[in-house]
Amino acid sequence: MGIKTWLMDSMSAWLNTEIDDNEDARLTDFERLCEELHQVDVLLVEGRTRVSQVIKSITNSPWTHSMLYIGRLDQIRDASLRDKISEYYQGESHEQLIIESMLGEGTVISPVTKYKNEHLRICRPKGISRSDRQQVIAFSLSQLGYDYDVRHLLDLARFLFPYGIFPRRWRSTLFQQYAGRSTRNLCSYMMGDAFGSVNFPILPIAERGEDGSLKLYKRNPRLFTPKDFDYSPYFDIIKYPFFGLDDVAAYRSLPWDTEGMICNASGDCFVPLKSADDSEESDKE
Repeated sequence: MGIKTWLMDSMSAWLNTEIDDNEDARLTDFERLCEELHQVDVLLVEGRTRVSQVIKSITNSPWTHSMLYIGRLDQIRDASLRDKISEYYQGESHEQLIIESMLGEGTVISPVTKYKNEHLRICRPKGISRSDRQQVIAFSLSQLGYDYDVRHLLDLARFLFPYGIFPRRWRSTLFQQYAGRSTRNLCSYMMGDAFGSVNFPILPIAERGEDGSLKLYKRNPRLFTPKDFDYSPYFDIIKYPFFGLDDVAAYRSLPWDTEGMICNASGDCFVPLKSADDSEESDKE
């Protein structure tokens, strides 16, 4: 192992270390979410690692990672795609699978259960056809084995600063024209390309001509971040909280504390002191 490889592996391990073990992050009814997943749903994750904190700062959003749900192995109709999945994932055939780009791992297939204890949200592409769902999956699977694009993450960070303060050689490559596609991925970049392959809009650029006609242009996929799937009007947002409020006034049955405790954060709770006026009112009652 060379020095450069060792440094990159060590940095990836450090960045992927969880620094927030707050139980409040686990807000999702994971079992219900798994039951309701559809193929090519985009799953957003509120990460708790060091690199997640960096991405939160860059994107000004709690959503730090996105991944594509591809279903179970037997839901993939194309035999060649099933074989492709089997090359990269040797788990159980009944597992619900996602494809994602991870720092230190590249573009990989993982079971949804990997994120069982995380705060998740489903972003579902509205009205996408069955054939286009299979094409989005096929495009994503073609990216398996691609490295994680650390340079792209740094470019997004530099994009926050005024363009003129950097020497030309340090400036972002996000806006450069390029022929073909990089063999390195970032999670949202990969999915932006995948949905773009079937002309499904995420956040398109709309321009109206002088004659009043409207034309849509694909947005540069290198600019996509996880929050864009949350923000897009072409994706439905679906949440499955721990305690569902589907029943009328179900919130009245929530297991609220009855001692009058108020919390600043988990483990930092207190009973508010009554003011003198409140005490006098209580005495009168």
